[in-house]
Amino acid sequence: MKKIIAIITFALLTINCSSSKKVVNTREIMDGILVGKAQKSDLQQEPFVKWFSEVYNGYTLSEEMENELKSKLKDFTITVFMGTWCEDSQNQVPKFYKILEEINFPSKKVTLITMARDKTTPEQFEKGLHITNVPTFIFYKNGKEVNRIVESAVISLEQDMLDIVSGNKYKHIYE
Repeated sequence: MKKIIAIITFALLTINCSSSKKVVNTREIMDGILVGKAQKSDLQQEPFVKWFSEVYNGYTLSEEMENELKSKLKDFTITVFMGTWCEDSQNQVPKFYKILEEINFPSKKVTLITMARDKTTPEQFEKGLHITNVPTFIFYKNGKEVNRIVESAVISLEQDMLDIVSGNKYKHIYE
């Protein structure tokens, strides 16, 4: 009888642990790389805080650009695919977050997906989105992709963002 109770207890614990792991958070650090759905605050912790803070604190947005972006970006949502291992992501993503902070853009309208070196996630958030380079910033309006910035800006991050949300003709560097 004790063996049966022990087996049932073990089985219940195993099932419970497996299902609770799926519910917790989709991000995890694997070999120093953040992978999965994440938040800006995840990048502000070790081992990422050094590069994030350095770029974030050293970046300034002009007041003119701030006003233009604030009025035009409000109807958009943005999904960012990045690699914490990628120098372009380490350079562009902190600037992106600084821009959003300066214009008081709601964080709930931004989805951050961090990727493994092969540009995948365990949950396949990238499926069907043709993520070839990181970072990739995808701008959506009414749930439909309007355009994207891929790897680095054509002019500057804020100018490229403004061109996209203003409906100006824009091609990322790989088009």
